[in-house]
Amino acid sequence: MQISREWATPLTIGSFFLMACTGILMFFHADMGKNKDVHEWLGWAMVAGVFAHAWANLASFKRYFAKPAALATMGVFVAILLASSFIKEEEDGKGGNPGRRATKAVLNAPISAIAPLAGQPPEALLADLQKAGFKVESSSQTLISVTGPEQPDQFKALAVIFH
Repeated sequence: MQISREWATPLTIGSFFLMACTGILMFFHADMGKNKDVHEWLGWAMVAGVFAHAWANLASFKRYFAKPAALATMGVFVAILLASSFIKEEEDGKGGNPGRRATKAVLNAPISAIAPLAGQPPEALLADLQKAGFKVESSSQTLISVTGPEQPDQFKALAVIFH
């Protein structure tokens, strides 16, 4: 199958620009609107662009697998990928991102314990969460039992509580 550089290269360049910009914004917590969604979903355009670009330049691409320096560079990234897949955050509460640990603590706390942090009575939080579409019956429920495991739902509930 013939793949044209005329579209493979611009697809790669355009998607790289998009991924770089949205990735940098997310890294510095300056993303807004749908940046994260665009980064995640249009990342597939970059994958397609890179594969198409590699296919269109297959002869040149293959030569990199014969160069020790190129193989070493690629190997470093494969090692980082493998390490990042198997390294777990510490469970004993030490180390790691304190913001993530604090969020986890709030999500695992009963709504009645979160209410004083939000400066509201538990009944008000229950009403606000129900109004936002969450099925919550009692202030003894943990926030994570109300939101489930999906991070967007968890952040939506946190936004409702700490508005």
